[in-house]
Amino acid sequence: MSRSVISLERSTEAKKAAACPLEAIVSEAAKVIAPLWPISAFIARHPWMGMEDKSFVDAADRLQEAYGIDLYPPMAVFHAALSKGEIDVSFIERRLQRWLDDEPLPAPRHEAERLCRALLWNDAVPEEALQVPELIELAAAMPLRSVSIRTRSVCLGLEKRLDQQMIKWCKLFYDPGEAAWALPHRERGFYGAWRRLAPLDPSLSKEERKRLFDWPHHPEEALQRALEQLGVQDEEAVVYLEAHLLALPGWAGMMVWQSRQAGDEMGGLIDYLAVRLSLEWVFTAPHLPLKEEENEDDRAVGPLLAAWIHWGGMTLDDWRRLSLKDRQARLVFADRFWRIGRRHLWLEAWEDTYEAKLKEAVLTRQPEEPKEQAAAQLLFCIDVRSEPFRRHVEAAGPFETYGCAGFFGLPIQTRVLDGDDAHPSCPAIVAPQHEINETASPETAAPYRRRRDLFRFVGRTFKKIKQHLLAGLLLPEMSGPWLGLHTIARSAAPAWAGQAIHQAEMSAQQKPKTTLSLDRQGHDETTGLPIGLTKEEQVQYVKQLLVNIGLTSSFAPLVVVCGHESETTNNPYASALDCGACGGAAGAFNARVFAALANLPHVRDRLAKEGIVIPDETVFVAAEHITTVDELRWVEVPPLSEAAKQSFEQLKQALAGVSRQANAERMAKLPHVGVMPRDPVVEARRRAVDWSEIRPEWGLAGNAAFLIGRRALTKGVHLDGRVFLHSYDWREDPTGEALAGIIAGPATVGQWINLQYYASTVAPHHYGSGDKTIQTVTGGIGVMQGNGSDLLAGLPWQSVAASDREWFHSPLRLLVIIEAPSSYIERLLNENSEFRRKVQNGWLRLASIDPDSGAWVSWEAGRLASVQQR
Repeated sequence: MSRSVISLERSTEAKKAAACPLEAIVSEAAKVIAPLWPISAFIARHPWMGMEDKSFVDAADRLQEAYGIDLYPPMAVFHAALSKGEIDVSFIERRLQRWLDDEPLPAPRHEAERLCRALLWNDAVPEEALQVPELIELAAAMPLRSVSIRTRSVCLGLEKRLDQQMIKWCKLFYDPGEAAWALPHRERGFYGAWRRLAPLDPSLSKEERKRLFDWPHHPEEALQRALEQLGVQDEEAVVYLEAHLLALPGWAGMMVWQSRQAGDEMGGLIDYLAVRLSLEWVFTAPHLPLKEEENEDDRAVGPLLAAWIHWGGMTLDDWRRLSLKDRQARLVFADRFWRIGRRHLWLEAWEDTYEAKLKEAVLTRQPEEPKEQAAAQLLFCIDVRSEPFRRHVEAAGPFETYGCAGFFGLPIQTRVLDGDDAHPSCPAIVAPQHEINETASPETAAPYRRRRDLFRFVGRTFKKIKQHLLAGLLLPEMSGPWLGLHTIARSAAPAWAGQAIHQAEMSAQQKPKTTLSLDRQGHDETTGLPIGLTKEEQVQYVKQLLVNIGLTSSFAPLVVVCGHESETTNNPYASALDCGACGGAAGAFNARVFAALANLPHVRDRLAKEGIVIPDETVFVAAEHITTVDELRWVEVPPLSEAAKQSFEQLKQALAGVSRQANAERMAKLPHVGVMPRDPVVEARRRAVDWSEIRPEWGLAGNAAFLIGRRALTKGVHLDGRVFLHSYDWREDPTGEALAGIIAGPATVGQWINLQYYASTVAPHHYGSGDKTIQTVTGGIGVMQGNGSDLLAGLPWQSVAASDREWFHSPLRLLVIIEAPSSYIERLLNENSEFRRKVQNGWLRLASIDPDSGAWVSWEAGRLASVQQR
């Protein structure tokens, strides 16, 4: 019997690469990875941001088919969600019918539908259907040729050695000064340093070092030669480089971030790829060129053919009567639906069910009775952890809450008192425009500096002794008893010891009262950014935020600007729990700056001329929501008016009960050893200071929706800490400019966060960071498993799962809901092509609520098609 080979369809990007220069090829390949920020300023990253020009399902198909990366939960997770009532069966059927209407079918509708419905509900073809001799013979005659991308090193089983070499050189090059010996020739760049040192590397054999003798000294030439020597054709260059970038996406992502900081992203990537492919050629040269069969990978056709025979209503004779083209089409159809299509339908049904429940909760809420004038208004970050706290604050008294991005619209970088470095305190997608510094009077700063210098001296001395060959032998004898007592105390009595150590640190620090450089004071010598703000900028930043959230009148006597921060111990991922809108830092600094700006007399005078009248009795104060313990701590409280004093005391009295209720709600979700703790506040504080605690809080796990609208829409609705809440009043935004800014900024950050959690949950081996208990912090820039893994890019497993077998985070794509007339949505989609592409390609979902009729509109493909695009 003749043997026919069926090739699965491959994307066309590689075919376009033949005529492209090397930099363009590298740029195209780099779309499969994302930049990785250092862990000290962890930024939630959208792992597939470079692939948004493709639909989500096509990107998932390509990554799974070519690189074995699965973007969907396993079927067992869908079945578990179904059993818990999180998936409505009717939505599965509805999605299947819609999919069959839209997809080109290789068979009559009834046959394809019968096959797809069976594949939806069955994980495997029955064994007896696979053992038919004639079927086995037919399947062997026409295998599916896989399009998985296998590099030369993978074909020869040398990929582990290649990865180990790359990890070694990346660790050496990106060490921020932690090592006692710095890598020589770092000033030459990654490739330049490697090229000078590799011929001396004892981990390479003599023959391998000899091959590098006349290797190019310039990275572009080296990469080009490596591609030629490895036999990579021009049309496969893009996918070949993609495979190498995805082999160690963490280190490659760090290379992208570092190169962007230096202003030469492509140069850094070319350096990285030049080193990697040069090493690949060195290792594989004796085996090249590969035989054709060494680079082939066939997929079994038996289960696919059996599925058509068993569930599609066909007989083997029917199959034989089909033309070769029809057989190929049916096998490819079954293969794609089995791998991708069915799980995409399950995911959509899960998302539809959540949207239906959220819709019911929002649209059936009880109308709120008119209440007295608010005693205080609190501005919180949109972070999903703010939602339960806001709900309990509003229930505790005459208090109103608003949601906005936690950097409060201030594109600033901040420098704390005597800080060596300035930190961008705004989202990663926003470039800082100003620098704000802390200063203190000389008489109060001098004692603080003496204490700080003493602690720094002790720390540096300890480190030098530890790294010294001889002195390091004495260190355990000198420090052992004290560190031993410290270890025993923190392990035996973590709550007591943690609180004692924290109080000792605060007492020793005694940071003096500082002032902020709000007014323009020249420029920073390093970054060139202006220090402080002009009078006009001060007014515009305050006005912009107040208009965006719809707070332009009826001001309360007290307005609390709340940043947020997490407090944890022995947690490399501490910054992942801080404010993403503040660049992975605490939000207190931004809250303090905004409150100070809003209290300036000239700012209020100018705002009054523009129609925003803030009463003289209204005072803005800065506070910080500590998410680990659900407490509100005061950052800076200026002199208060009489009315503001009363509001302040009223709020302070209510906060203790708010904290207890919010902690009780949050503790019920966290896994516990033994019985549920009696006092949720005590348990929350224990988790914050216990250095053995792997889940101090859930962070943003569970996030599923981003609601842009008035608080009246969701006030009193239990959203279970799963919704980003951004205040917005469409009536204050006739041009749609404020809505466009929310979508371009906070909503995009929300999508990054959502897909970071999604990726860390569904593909933890590729996009997560594994078990937190066995992680190794590497040079202060990231974590690895052990001392020789990829730089892990995502969240620890304990951040998304309650156990090895039970997921806590439900991996749903973000649902953006906007309370505005449909004309606003159409204008937004018309003017913002990037947002439209995200919606159209399924990277997020969009719904709107008509403020007049209350109608809930889902903006899916059919409705999007009717919106004209510029």
